[in-house]
Amino acid sequence: MRAIEQDRLGGPEVLKLVEVEPPEPGPAEVLVRVHAVGVNPTDYWHRATGGLLGRPVRLGWDLSGVVEATGAGAALYRPGDEVFGVPRLPQAAGTYAEYVTAPSRHLARKPGVLSHVEAAGLGLAGLTAWQALVDVADVRPGQRVLVHAAAGGVGHLAVQVAKARGAYVIGTATAAKHTFVGGLGADEVIDYTTTDFTERLHDLDVVIDPIGGEYGPRSLRTLRPGGILVALASPAETYLEKEAARHGRRARFMIVEPDRAGLTSLAHLVAVGQLRVEVHTVLPLEQAAEAHEIGQAGRTTGKIILKP
Repeated sequence: MRAIEQDRLGGPEVLKLVEVEPPEPGPAEVLVRVHAVGVNPTDYWHRATGGLLGRPVRLGWDLSGVVEATGAGAALYRPGDEVFGVPRLPQAAGTYAEYVTAPSRHLARKPGVLSHVEAAGLGLAGLTAWQALVDVADVRPGQRVLVHAAAGGVGHLAVQVAKARGAYVIGTATAAKHTFVGGLGADEVIDYTTTDFTERLHDLDVVIDPIGGEYGPRSLRTLRPGGILVALASPAETYLEKEAARHGRRARFMIVEPDRAGLTSLAHLVAVGQLRVEVHTVLPLEQAAEAHEIGQAGRTTGKIILKP
């Protein structure tokens, strides 16, 4: 099969197309023929630094495809079933490939209304939004939620999940993307290039921050007492927990995890028309390096997808 690999850490140029033997599913695993792969910021981070794994790995965690074979005891799916998901995170999954094995409970059935391209963009980013808003922040109807980078891969899904939970949603985005973010259901959109959100926003219940850096400390100032900031950018954001506690607020750094229940909940929102996936661009697998260059420029609206 064809796959993208790297033998050293570095820029997008280290990603190379190779021919390797397809994997075999182990117990409780399935073999998936990959139809589409989502590209995510964690891919750039692991490519350049080794990330949480500390070494070069075959990249990719998002996938949408068709079950080809099942390992012993994998009773959820049969060959021919369409699935999507985020296998093995934070361990290496290697979905930048034509075939991949996955624990069967790291996947869910693909919603029939989504193409494989759209479903590949839903898994990791959608689960990140779901786990941050539902599992960590426990967003309730009427709460005020700020989503930074609201037009991005995680952000555009977080806006929709928060609205589905009944929240009043505020997003940050450039002026050119305000119509898009408003169309997702955001009640307010702030142009972060011209407006200091800390001066405009106060008494928020929840802030979702996929950016990191100065956004974390600044966002703490917008929360009400007891409000929560969910930081998604990097483990370095854990210092915010102590800073938040000093001011009677809360902060949590979160790493998304494989979650069949969460995937199923996202699929339900898609089925009832409360969630859609915006695709920025689709590239063939061999252009993985170009996909990384586009993504790292930070100007995308929605998701970048690779097609093996």
